[in-house]
Amino acid sequence: MEEKITKLIEWLRQQVKNANLNGLIVGLSGGIDSAVVAHLIKRAFPDTSMGVIMPCKSNPQDIEDALKVVESSGIDYLKIDLTETHQVLFTAIEKELKDKGEWNEEKTRIGDANTRARLRMTTLYEIATNYGYLVVGTDNAAEWHTGYFTKYGDGGVDLVPLVHFTKGEVREMAKILGVPKDIIEKAPSAGLWEGQTDESEMGTTYDKIDKYLRGETIPEKDREVIDRLHRISEHKRNLAAKPPKF
Repeated sequence: MEEKITKLIEWLRQQVKNANLNGLIVGLSGGIDSAVVAHLIKRAFPDTSMGVIMPCKSNPQDIEDALKVVESSGIDYLKIDLTETHQVLFTAIEKELKDKGEWNEEKTRIGDANTRARLRMTTLYEIATNYGYLVVGTDNAAEWHTGYFTKYGDGGVDLVPLVHFTKGEVREMAKILGVPKDIIEKAPSAGLWEGQTDESEMGTTYDKIDKYLRGETIPEKDREVIDRLHRISEHKRNLAAKPPKF
């Protein structure tokens, strides 16, 4: 794993060089994936890397955990609270749709969560433009395969260095890089709502997905869940669909 980390760091440097830019930026959620990326980009660009903490109706513990990552990695950081911005935007959309009598209450929670993810993406790109940085994503192999990310939200990035690594491998990497132990052991969550966890939302576990990706046998019900998630999220892993040339 240490050799893979070395190769990843070199790959990150090469991507920035190819783009003729200055460094790298990542959004810090307080979770293990963004913690690993923060440590990686700080090693790749000690003086031109940045983490951005973007609370938006967030659990205060997530902010504290993100600050622990800043401390453990030594990365430069900004904190930008998007709660008010999100409220203004989401309320305006809700009002217009309710005025038309077409507001779908059942879709509110996921729409709210996706809007937060897309506001964070917009924020990262604005800061990245200011510094001349590439935006680095945090999706691992399990999230990429199942589509467990917001299209044009946390999926809207320039680089995805963890995309070939299972959740278990990301944990192994975190230990080597010096990510705080409590973040490594924290239940994976996108922080979308109170009590939300990745595994409860997906309907299976990262351990099962990791085994599936390694070609190992898993219970049929878990395989069906993973296959379904992969199928319905195919559009997320591709550029916008285009018709054939007529």
